[in-house]
Amino acid sequence: MEENKVLSETERNWAMLCHLSAFAGFFFPFGGIIGPLICWLSRKDESVWVNVNGKNSLNFQLSMLLYIVLVIPLCLIIIGIPIIFLLVTLKVICIIIASVKAAKGELFRYPLLIPFIQ
Repeated sequence: MEENKVLSETERNWAMLCHLSAFAGFFFPFGGIIGPLICWLSRKDESVWVNVNGKNSLNFQLSMLLYIVLVIPLCLIIIGIPIIFLLVTLKVICIIIASVKAAKGELFRYPLLIPFIQ
């Protein structure tokens, strides 16, 4: 999967969309999970590249949701607020980087990813 010559433009665009659809979470409840899930499920059988990127995107969104839920109680002692800010900032930066790399045909390894979906 390292060579983008093997990947069609459609595959790269769908892989990029798997990552970018996570921004729906900033507008709709659970949109950050539903967006990548829909993209992944609609094309996972047609392309290995979309399957890999869709799983990575979905796993990262689930991981971030878990981390944020676990940090919420820490907001009562104030330390949770900057941690949530850092997690959201990391999420935005990683989505952008992953989208650009997927469009180029390169694989991006998300930090702090828990592989829920293998």
